[in-house]
Amino acid sequence: MAVPMRLLLAVSILAAGATLVAAPPQAASSPAVLAEAIQAHYSQVAAFTANFTHTFKGGLLPQTTVERGSVKIKKPGRMRWTYDKPNEKEFVADGRMLYSYVKADRTCYVTDLPTGDRVSTAVLFLAGKGNIQRDFRASASPSSSATELRVLLTPITPQSEFTQLTLGVEAKTLKLVTMETVDVDGGVSTFRFDNLRENPSLQDKEFLFTPPKGVDVIR
Repeated sequence: MAVPMRLLLAVSILAAGATLVAAPPQAASSPAVLAEAIQAHYSQVAAFTANFTHTFKGGLLPQTTVERGSVKIKKPGRMRWTYDKPNEKEFVADGRMLYSYVKADRTCYVTDLPTGDRVSTAVLFLAGKGNIQRDFRASASPSSSATELRVLLTPITPQSEFTQLTLGVEAKTLKLVTMETVDVDGGVSTFRFDNLRENPSLQDKEFLFTPPKGVDVIR
């Protein structure tokens, strides 16, 4: 499955701010208050690293894919998604350019990081300029449970990369564990994070990318 760069941008910037500070259980159970807590903590998170499992269930075609890897995020504008299994691929933003590389295809797509009118809600968050309460409507998720609280976020301005997004956090600690997006065709993309670390020391050079020799570079 090809992963849209915009989707990874969306996940990157939202996940960067979604490992929450502790809050009273009754407050966390309110979608509006939970969204407020996410935004408050987001402003304090400049970077994060994690392992992930990415599951995609097609909306038009009845297929499911499962992939695994690791991710590094550093605001503003830097991310590195490294897929290890079952196929090797990398999606990198170095603060100026976006790189999409799939080893089996021997092709690397390179584009500018969107600016001006081309900036989506996702990229605004990646740049540290987004606001969950301003850009989304929060509501209760029917998939919440006693152990995992979920909040459903619907973008106020229509987005090309997703129609809705759900955050799942541990009920006791409010630590981010899942992030789920639904696309215009009904496809569901779910990221589950493990070993998530907030504000690690990350250098800008960790987000540099040079296409391997012999790879076709398409700009």
